[in-house]
Amino acid sequence: MKNILVLAHDDEGQEARLQAALDLGRALTGHITCLDVTYIPPILGNDYSEAGYAMAAVLADETTRERANKVTLEARFAREDVAWNWVDATGEAAACIVRAAALADVIVLNRRLENPSVIDMRRTASELIVKSGKPVLAVPGESRGIDLATALVAWDGSPCAAAALRAAVPMLRLADQVTLFSVDDGAMASPIEDAATYLSRYDIHPVIRRIEVQPGGAPKQLLAAAASGQYGYVVMGGFGHLRFTEALFGGVTRTMLTSSPIPVFLAL
Repeated sequence: MKNILVLAHDDEGQEARLQAALDLGRALTGHITCLDVTYIPPILGNDYSEAGYAMAAVLADETTRERANKVTLEARFAREDVAWNWVDATGEAAACIVRAAALADVIVLNRRLENPSVIDMRRTASELIVKSGKPVLAVPGESRGIDLATALVAWDGSPCAAAALRAAVPMLRLADQVTLFSVDDGAMASPIEDAATYLSRYDIHPVIRRIEVQPGGAPKQLLAAAASGQYGYVVMGGFGHLRFTEALFGGVTRTMLTSSPIPVFLAL
């Protein structure tokens, strides 16, 4: 995990994204690509002449703001102790990121922002997990960096959970403590002990935490674990028994991309 793609866009979540990317870059001796997206929103309504004028005004404002953002951030990154480069793009956020992510190992975005910017971060993160084929690290807008020392790995035995576990190994190897967490609803496809055995082959020796399902189910219970203050980030795949592309907009994934107080590493 050496190639880190981070969205650079002048919004309230940018500092959280940048600090998480910088922490990853330093810890993994990686390379950060800053993708500065000048966002073009979709045309709304049926009056395309009026919509065109409105879009031109929005694009002009976005272009001015992102040019200034680039100047500020390039000066900042020149002072940082990480390898980096800058890429400019114009268009819809998810499409721009997918095009730029061909050789990325991980994409750094936000979970849902408390005061949404023009980019819907939760939906963008959900789309990218499916369309890019790359893991996404979704960070809260108020976070400042990522604590790699303690990791919570959510496990339901699904192929998506296994994919997330495999993708996160470079990060998990940096942790002092890794906890494998499962909510037992009696339908686990692969035992949590299999995940522990897999990690042990990378000299990662996790603690297993298995709890019974409670009212509110896995979404509420995983969110409570993430909010306990014991962990620096969560690793998870698609949960539940729906197809992952459906589950992205419901259940555990939706809950964590909406409300997680700590960064969430997701993979398909």
